[in-house]
Amino acid sequence: MTNQPILQIQNLNKSFGALTATDDVTLDLKRGEIHALIGPNGAGKSTLIKQICGQLSSDSGKVIFNGRDLAGMDMAERAKAGLGRTFQVSSLVMEFSALRNVMLAVQSKLGTSYRFFKNVRGDKSLTEPAMAALKRVNLEERADVMTAELSHGERRQLEIAMALALDPKAFLLDEPMAGMGPEGSKKLIGFLDDLRHEAPILLIEHDMDAVFSLADRISVLVYGRVIATGSVDDIRNNPAVREAYLGSAA
Repeated sequence: MTNQPILQIQNLNKSFGALTATDDVTLDLKRGEIHALIGPNGAGKSTLIKQICGQLSSDSGKVIFNGRDLAGMDMAERAKAGLGRTFQVSSLVMEFSALRNVMLAVQSKLGTSYRFFKNVRGDKSLTEPAMAALKRVNLEERADVMTAELSHGERRQLEIAMALALDPKAFLLDEPMAGMGPEGSKKLIGFLDDLRHEAPILLIEHDMDAVFSLADRISVLVYGRVIATGSVDDIRNNPAVREAYLGSAA
């Protein structure tokens, strides 16, 4: 059982009219690993993540998570099952504090109603796990700051804290380095390197330095189809990948 991948994507397809966004995609995520998904803009990476997390229905194929076929399960049900996702486009509530954003994630995990019209600051069942998640990403001192006032890098950290609060069995991270400076990226790379031991990570990322330093395996998506999967060296040296995406500088 330990060798069984925690996430299996089997022959997934999605079309929008004449456009094939996901073309018979098959890949998996093993326990303890970071599996990076790379490809040019418009390759279908975010569409694939949306299918995995239940935001978008597939035309055909299967998503099997922790031995369970996720067919018919919506985003909330998949999150409760243990799929922790961060978004390419921020899903944060800007007028809430950092702490309250993470408390929302805790509430969704607990299945409790949204009670933010009442004073929930003293509800330890919400604040304690939320603060613990903020501490994990070094944002505990920014807990009471409005999200709109956080830096771009801090907002990415906050999204990861929200995913952590769901106590996931696997992470789907959609461009967590986007918009970060070199120092922020360096810190996040170190964090993700440790995080894989808690739960494996399917990582979409354009920062190739981050991908090559973090990934155990890389899959390359071009026009919705996986053209190669392998180790960092396999992908660096694959002529089809170099031609389609990496270029001569890889």
